[in-house]
Amino acid sequence: MNYIKHLTGFFEKVATDKTLNPTHVSLYIALFQFWNCNRFKNPISISRDEIMRISKISSKATYHKCLKNLHSLGYINYEPSFNPFKGSHVYLFNFADDLKPIPKSEKTTIPKNEPISSLATEQVTDKSYTSKETSSEQALVPYINNTNTPNNSNNLNVVNLGEQAKKIEEDQFILKKTEDLKKEKSSAKKEKEAKPTIEKVKSYFLEKNYPELEAQKFFNYFKSVGWLVGGKTPMVNWHAAAQNWMLNASKFIPNTEPNRSKQLNATTEKDYSEPL
Repeated sequence: MNYIKHLTGFFEKVATDKTLNPTHVSLYIALFQFWNCNRFKNPISISRDEIMRISKISSKATYHKCLKNLHSLGYINYEPSFNPFKGSHVYLFNFADDLKPIPKSEKTTIPKNEPISSLATEQVTDKSYTSKETSSEQALVPYINNTNTPNNSNNLNVVNLGEQAKKIEEDQFILKKTEDLKKEKSSAKKEKEAKPTIEKVKSYFLEKNYPELEAQKFFNYFKSVGWLVGGKTPMVNWHAAAQNWMLNASKFIPNTEPNRSKQLNATTEKDYSEPL
């Protein structure tokens, strides 16, 4: 059993069979691997879970459908067991016999002085050597997917797409930098507004009819704590903080002590000669 010739014959059939899809091919390759491990002896006993794992088929319905399709199209002979403890049997056919050898009279001889490019042109022009034929020594593997050299327009399109992607990345980088600068300026402006000068504080306290000494106390206190409210939160509006300072300033004004000397003065004269 020459598995190279067998796979060559299989792929030749697949190339002309329009009813198959990639799932059928993947399933057949998994079955072929089981057949290879069984030394190409028929039938082979298969396990659904193993075949699905190797063929990368995740749906049981898709697995059974593709298996029946391969059976009906003549790629395999499927004999289900309908027993979960007994594996189903599959017969695989040898497609190596479908490859016909090329007669020696039709073999192409290469002249010694003929360039290789002319030979390649001749092989492409004469399709009889790329059909389902092979020599007696080596199987001729046809091209299933023809690899064409991309033309200049495709190359230009790829280059243009690359330049466009690069330009988009540069524009996004510039836009991000601009937004970051705006945010930094905005935060710096807010920070500057939240930290007034002593002149602004004095002017504001005088407008509210509060002495300049209280303005100095307010400025010195919050400057010493880094303009933080409660020692944690950055100050956002110093005007509001100044108003709270004015409201609470009256609580810290010391009350005048009563004149105790007046309390000792008696309003009426007492007669100490009288007994108590």
